[in-house]
Amino acid sequence: MSDVAPSRTGPDPHWRLRYTVLAPHRLGFSLAVVVLLAASLWWALVQIDRSTGALGLPAAAPAFLTHAAVMSFGFMPLFFSGFLFTAGPKWLNVPPLSVAQIQKPLILQCVGWLVWLLGGLASQGVALVGLAVAWLGLVWMSLLYAGLVRASKAPNQLHGKMVRAAFFVGCISVAAVGLSMAAGRDDLARAWVLTGLWGFVGVVFMTVAHRMIPFFTHGKIPGVEAWRPAGVMALLAVAVGAQAVFIWLGIISWPPELATTGLWVRGAYEWAMGFALLWLVVRWGLIPALKIPLLGMLHIGFLWLGLANLIAGTADWWSAAAQAPMWHLAALHAFTMGCLGSLILAMVSRVAAGHSGRPLEAGPLVWGLFLLLQATVVVRVVAALPISAAAALLTLAAVLWLAIMGLWGLRLLGWWGRVRIDGNPG
Repeated sequence: MSDVAPSRTGPDPHWRLRYTVLAPHRLGFSLAVVVLLAASLWWALVQIDRSTGALGLPAAAPAFLTHAAVMSFGFMPLFFSGFLFTAGPKWLNVPPLSVAQIQKPLILQCVGWLVWLLGGLASQGVALVGLAVAWLGLVWMSLLYAGLVRASKAPNQLHGKMVRAAFFVGCISVAAVGLSMAAGRDDLARAWVLTGLWGFVGVVFMTVAHRMIPFFTHGKIPGVEAWRPAGVMALLAVAVGAQAVFIWLGIISWPPELATTGLWVRGAYEWAMGFALLWLVVRWGLIPALKIPLLGMLHIGFLWLGLANLIAGTADWWSAAAQAPMWHLAALHAFTMGCLGSLILAMVSRVAAGHSGRPLEAGPLVWGLFLLLQATVVVRVVAALPISAAAALLTLAAVLWLAIMGLWGLRLLGWWGRVRIDGNPG
């Protein structure tokens, strides 16, 4: 995994645990990959067991909740830490925090979510203990980041404050998931997971996308301006935030006629939002960006947000016409696997390359894995259809996701446990 031949005078080519704490992004990303791979392996095994019955896995907590919570809150905030404690201080024009200042809350989150997965198999009580530990780490991390925002005198703090508000939603959501499960209200726990997914994770992603995608595109493609007015940030916040509101409207018991009308109206909104987002990704330079794989990956990831809205609108109209929920998990996975998964792969690959002394480009392996991820998202979206092959397709999607993230994550763990190949610090 190293690009450096052993040398008496060159950088140390060996992987060493202590190198993962040389910089905030190394620690945050490394812990995120550990949780990501553990969660992906667990989910793939669950799907294989459901399809074959060969493993006999125990289930002490509802598998859908274990899966939803760890995939929303487990590795995502740890990936965020790598960005926010590296680029965040530059956005806010404040001194950065040291690895020593952030490592305890990050380790708490990693350990907590691993215990959560274990508890999902062994004991709901153990799972809730893990959730509490992870929540403590998230709150601690949120307070550290909020301190950076509070100390900032930068003239433009829009992105920093948006992220701070999103973390507030995330802390509330994770706590509410645990309290709901303890009270035996799995329906409320699911609603809080989705609230955090859209109102916390989604808002952070859209804030970073608003700041970085136009900036990176402008820097690589002459003639494409870094167009990111505040109104676009508002559009993105509404695009993801509205879905959190829809979650709570959906659990209210409405009269049948009103519920059906609501689905038609929501579908119309989602179609309008979907086309607005597709227009935005073209406005940001989608077509020319496709010539540069590492840049094109960012745009394709963002493209999935518009597609997710179109799928959601179609599903709502289908459900209204059929008077029953139809294709209801398709849009969710278009957003999580398609949009968020693609953006994570693209953004983390970019930071990992730049901060390890490597060229800012997607090589054949990363580009190939990214394309395979796109196919995997399509498989998962199709698996949400009411078809006889749904279970087999769901298992296939889970296994492919594990393979993609395993190859990608282990490769990058190899980088983060080694010093930069150019000999520079960081």
